[in-house]
Amino acid sequence: MEQLLIIFTINIVYVSFFTIRMIMVMKGQKLLASLVSMVEVFVYLMGLSLVLGNLNNPFNLAAYCIGWGTGVYMGSKIEELLALGYVTVQIVLDSSQNDISRILREKGYGVTSWQANGKDGQRVVMNVLAKRRNEKKLYQTIKELAPKAFVISYEPRFFYGGFWTNRITK
Repeated sequence: MEQLLIIFTINIVYVSFFTIRMIMVMKGQKLLASLVSMVEVFVYLMGLSLVLGNLNNPFNLAAYCIGWGTGVYMGSKIEELLALGYVTVQIVLDSSQNDISRILREKGYGVTSWQANGKDGQRVVMNVLAKRRNEKKLYQTIKELAPKAFVISYEPRFFYGGFWTNRITK
């Protein structure tokens, strides 16, 4: 029973590290990702050797598989808590709601806005840049200010120029 718990725990740790490493690679943090990968592979080999040393025990395999699935879940929760990087949110709303840009700027968000033509007339389009850890707060603010807004979000990978880059490098 103890060995099953060890295999299960090792896989949770391994897959969580795997998830974090992949996120760091995608965010361009190569050195940190390399360091995490060393711990990751060490933990992986420990767990794998326990399972391969006793392949005739189906409970070991089950513990390995359940630990893997739990590790995927835990890794995604850890990533959510870390909230590394930035998010760009594009907001399309009725042109009569033009003061939202000002309000979002006052709250510290980077906002670029312009007039656009939609199916039903004039629109205001805004690109809003925010830290991922502030993403839910931004959505809540948008919902309060413009409940009928059309909102799309995506993660930028590269920044150059603009006032926001001065904030990022500090």
